[in-house]
Amino acid sequence: MKTLGTQIATFLSTRDAKRNLKSLVKFFITLAAVIALFTVLFHVIMEQVEGRHFSWFTGLYWTLTVMSTLGFGDITFESDLGRVFSVVVLLSGIVLLLIMMPFMFIHNFYAPWLEARIRARAPRAAPPGTKGHVLIAGWDMITPVLIHKLKRHDIPYFVLEPDAEKASRYNLDGYSVLNARQDSQSDWEAAGAAGARLIFANDDDPDNTNITLTVREVTRDVPIVALANHLDSVDILELSGATQVIALGELLGEYLAHRVNIQGAAAHVVGAFRDQLIAELPIHGTPLAGKSIRDCRLRDRAGVTVVGIWVQGRLHPVHPHRVLDSKSVALVMGTREQIEALNQSFARRKPVDVPVLVIGGGRVGSAATRKLRRDGVQVHLLERDPSLRQALENVPDCLIIGDAADRDTLLGAGLHEAPAVVLTTHDDAVNIYLSVYCRRLRPDIRIVSRITHERNLDAITRAGADFVLGEASLGSEIVFSRVLGREMVILGEGVELFYQPVPRVLEGQNLAESGIGAKTGLTVIAIEENGAVVTNPHAGDRLHAGARLIMIGSVSQRDEFARLFLKPA
Repeated sequence: MKTLGTQIATFLSTRDAKRNLKSLVKFFITLAAVIALFTVLFHVIMEQVEGRHFSWFTGLYWTLTVMSTLGFGDITFESDLGRVFSVVVLLSGIVLLLIMMPFMFIHNFYAPWLEARIRARAPRAAPPGTKGHVLIAGWDMITPVLIHKLKRHDIPYFVLEPDAEKASRYNLDGYSVLNARQDSQSDWEAAGAAGARLIFANDDDPDNTNITLTVREVTRDVPIVALANHLDSVDILELSGATQVIALGELLGEYLAHRVNIQGAAAHVVGAFRDQLIAELPIHGTPLAGKSIRDCRLRDRAGVTVVGIWVQGRLHPVHPHRVLDSKSVALVMGTREQIEALNQSFARRKPVDVPVLVIGGGRVGSAATRKLRRDGVQVHLLERDPSLRQALENVPDCLIIGDAADRDTLLGAGLHEAPAVVLTTHDDAVNIYLSVYCRRLRPDIRIVSRITHERNLDAITRAGADFVLGEASLGSEIVFSRVLGREMVILGEGVELFYQPVPRVLEGQNLAESGIGAKTGLTVIAIEENGAVVTNPHAGDRLHAGARLIMIGSVSQRDEFARLFLKPA
């Protein structure tokens, strides 16, 4: 720990501090000159005008007491000239001592020194011996979401921030941030890159290339996951040494297109876990509408298990007596054979032959459009910016240039006939507005939307969106799955896959007796024990010490699980 004197000496050695110190010294020299002048004039007036004699120290004493507004007690002038002089000294003291001196001291010394102390709070290196940590190259919208996941699993991490002040602010907010440059080999060495579990390059494409090349000078073995804003950059980043490159805009568009669900009343596979597929089954148009989950008997009929119910963009927990309405989408889990058996149990409707409407022709909207067309779906793309006409000319079946907020434009783009609309603008407020607008014009339409900020999830689901997904949650889940070395399961915004050792209070109980689903809303989709994973477990399966529960649900449901079952002994 540095002493105060050492801190001040270090601060004063900087170039800016030396310049400020010169200004401060000039002010004090000027102040001393003014005080000396007033002291001399005090003697002149006292001796020449009033005929009194005082020592030079008394003159200095009078000057300082008057300038500091403490005087006019034991020594005063009796002549008008002396009193006028006293007023001049008093006003000068107010300006120089009470106004300018505090300002000059704070501006040229105290504030810069305090700022330097704040900047110095950010460490420049990881603690010696740090291993198994995650290094994040910068701060973006994915970073806080990823950090939350890492903290929940007690995985150490560090974010590299070249700006000392920002790094200190993040540290004061409770984040582990190093004041380090992403293009410096020595800084990556100081961050312990060689012993890291994973490095996440989340800057723009040129900087990510530089980061990857720099890290590979430090270590050849540590995995590097890099973001790519453009598809053309994927090959370059891979050639630079990235282990995995994520074209996030392209992936988000494909995931949104994957959740349109217009291919009829059949289970639509949206993910996989080990040998189990996770599929969405729209209830509309099936004999399941109006029945409870228990009465549907899907496990008896096809062997699949209902692990959640999507209703208006929210994944709700499964309860046997919950009634499925025509707007619900059941999330089911089973083997490929079981999913096929489930589909054979329902009469398929013919796929609709009217186009899906995509609003927004950026990276995400273009990717969603291309994915839908590859799946044989017609697409109308509505884009507001006319400068994108040429770039989007051959992407959709029909391109409409216009404002989606205009009713005639929206209806002319095919909203009345479209089975689904995909909102892909980068502005959450616009997507919320369009969700409300589309829902009012077409109450039965399926609305799939992206969001940028997780805080807007509640607003956009209230606005009418049926499925929501954002780049932050998608990107963080991809990276986090790589950190843990497990399957990536993307279910939707706010829904995650949790790994949790069996709590001591639940050891020896079977799954039904534990009450996990009833008390927390989480769904146990697998139990891992002694290296073996039992997927789609039965209610009678026992929970043994050392086993791990694999569950899906929201973060709030996970927190409720911790509150109920992970209380400190």
